[in-house]
Amino acid sequence: MTEQSKGGRPITPLLDKVTVPADMRDLDKEQLRQLSDEVRLEVIDAVSTTGGHLGAGLGVVELTVAIHHVFNTPEDRLIFDVGHQCYPHKVLTGRRDRIRTLRQPGGLSGFTKRAESEFDPFGAAHSSTSISAGLGMAVARDLSGKDNNVVCVIGDGAMSAGMAYEAMNNAGAMNSRLIVILNDNDMSIARPVGAMSAYLARLWSGEPYQNFRHFAKQLALKLPKKIENFGRRAEEYTKGMTQGGGTLFEEMGFYYVGPIDGHNLDHLLPVLKNARDADPDIGPILVHCITQKGKGYLPAETSADKYHGVSKFDVVTGDLVKAKSNAPSYTKVFAQSLVKEAAKDDKIVAITAAMPSGTGLDLFEDVYPERTFDVGIAEQHGVTFAAGLATEGYKPFTAIYSTFLQRGYDQVVHDVAIQNLPVRFAIDRAGLVGADGPTHAGSFDITYLATLPNFVVMAPADEAELVHMVATAASIDDRPSAFRFPRGEGTGVDMPEQGVALEIGKGRILREGTSVAILSLGTRLAEAEKAAEDLAAKGLSVTVADARFAKPLDHDLIRRLASDHEVLITVEEGSVGGFGSHVLQFLAEEGLLDAGLKIRPLCLPDIFIDQDKPEKMYDTAGLNAPQIVDTALEALGMDKAEPEVVTPKLA
Repeated sequence: MTEQSKGGRPITPLLDKVTVPADMRDLDKEQLRQLSDEVRLEVIDAVSTTGGHLGAGLGVVELTVAIHHVFNTPEDRLIFDVGHQCYPHKVLTGRRDRIRTLRQPGGLSGFTKRAESEFDPFGAAHSSTSISAGLGMAVARDLSGKDNNVVCVIGDGAMSAGMAYEAMNNAGAMNSRLIVILNDNDMSIARPVGAMSAYLARLWSGEPYQNFRHFAKQLALKLPKKIENFGRRAEEYTKGMTQGGGTLFEEMGFYYVGPIDGHNLDHLLPVLKNARDADPDIGPILVHCITQKGKGYLPAETSADKYHGVSKFDVVTGDLVKAKSNAPSYTKVFAQSLVKEAAKDDKIVAITAAMPSGTGLDLFEDVYPERTFDVGIAEQHGVTFAAGLATEGYKPFTAIYSTFLQRGYDQVVHDVAIQNLPVRFAIDRAGLVGADGPTHAGSFDITYLATLPNFVVMAPADEAELVHMVATAASIDDRPSAFRFPRGEGTGVDMPEQGVALEIGKGRILREGTSVAILSLGTRLAEAEKAAEDLAAKGLSVTVADARFAKPLDHDLIRRLASDHEVLITVEEGSVGGFGSHVLQFLAEEGLLDAGLKIRPLCLPDIFIDQDKPEKMYDTAGLNAPQIVDTALEALGMDKAEPEVVTPKLA
């Protein structure tokens, strides 16, 4: 890093001298401001080359610097909710030399990860978990007789999830010593921050007021109940009027401080020190900080949604570098198809859990705003909300990422499946997702949905099939249904103008053969067809079939493939217990394994696969064409395919 100048005076870079937080504990306020500026530039430059979650990290630079300066991390536990905002934290905790490996193969995770650093005491990627985890650590500390601090940083968006309030309710009732920092960068739960609110925050968090409050509480216990209640309510109303939003947290048992400017170290440092040094009898403390997403980088400040998660970009212009593709994304195909179906049926409504653009429902909302519902980060509520709509004759399409739908599984079972309600689940990000790694992989939805009685579970082989499956889901009115599709672009096939409902539980054959049958579910079909070509080149006759449905199974198709072929290979982008397991169960029940059929189910392996390019991840999983070929050859007792050796031509 080169030297800069300010007012003619040279400024010595500080970030090169800060390897771990202990290196910044003796820095003064001006040096901490400079360090914050350097961290912000480092994050912008790194994410421009790797892609990732930029806006959230830029919004907490000063807050992260202040926390590591005030608290004795890693002995003091620091838990970041979700993890989107953890890049500055990684820069300051011994990982700056690897920050340009973010989300890359073998590189740093895009989220906090216990195996990566002692400064990451808890792994995160799904929201609203930090207070629960922090409370567990605080109780463990108390049981062990230790005195370290536990600090949880949670964004305002994560406060839309019930789990955060469950944890706060528990923490308040236990009166545990815990510090929660609310990073408020979007929800308008506080008035504009100014000098008066900053002064009041320092006053409320300071020792004199804390001591007076503790004395008043003890005194109130000796007074008649009516006077005690009056005093408590008067304090709450006073703080509620001056601090905006604090009464709710006080009612839950938290000592509320704020709001304060999360970018102003003059405000942050004294309040965090007061929280650190507070009397344990005060119980849990909530510090309310107002921040700006994308702070310090104009393109991210002016387009928070666009720069929440970004691909590589040009730092100077802010222009994103996008891979060129003529094929539409699966997400866009889903959204456009749903708009067309909704034009024919005014009972169709759409539900998202805080992911309108990620699921494509922003396109639906543009056309049908009154029929679009964003429930916030509340998948459990979203599922049961959809069930309620279904009871009244509406046709809810609940669009949730596979990995996030896991959070609402109990509701899928009890509120949808048992009641046999026609809720339609559009499951985005199915299969392996690339840079976000195992926390965001859609590995388990086939298994956890296909096991439910009377559920229809579909998976399109390409984007054209997705159009038809949206139409199919719209037509199913007597039971719940789901269709899953991957992240990214389609295959570039010709697209139908309008979706046509498929026959429920019926697959299709794309290629006829006699020796090996490959039965694919989902977008591995293209790899199955490649494998068939490779096997044909070796003299083997191959059938390729697209199951379309994991449930109900096409029994006639499976019987035919089992009876007419020596080897049957199933292929799916899901975990063990899914499509292949259902096929095996059916074959066993029918006695179709007794005649010596060689069946090989290919699914995701029993491991969590780290981030990489999706095609590399599918190599690791054994679900690309070469592994399908090897599986067929092994089953037939033939030598596996050798990698092709290309001999360079002589000049």
